[in-house]
Amino acid sequence: MQDSFRNSRQPRGKRRPGVGSHSPGAFASRGRSGNAQADARRQYERYVALAHSAVLSGDAVEAQNYYQHAEHYFRVMRGQDNQSE
Repeated sequence: MQDSFRNSRQPRGKRRPGVGSHSPGAFASRGRSGNAQADARRQYERYVALAHSAVLSGDAVEAQNYYQHAEHYFRVMRGQDNQSE
């Protein structure tokens, strides 16, 4: 049974066309957009809201996780403020 499984696979090193290939620039950075501050604020508000919801549902661990994510975006916002001064 092992041999039939091995024979049905593609030989190693041979890629099927179009499988696993990405268009050029698919992972290219979008660079610093003018909305970086708005993006950080939006994510901060999102995670604070999720944390608040988790607190209301009684899940302290999930709330702490969301608060830590929110803190990250808070620090990103503060860092952007310091760079613009």
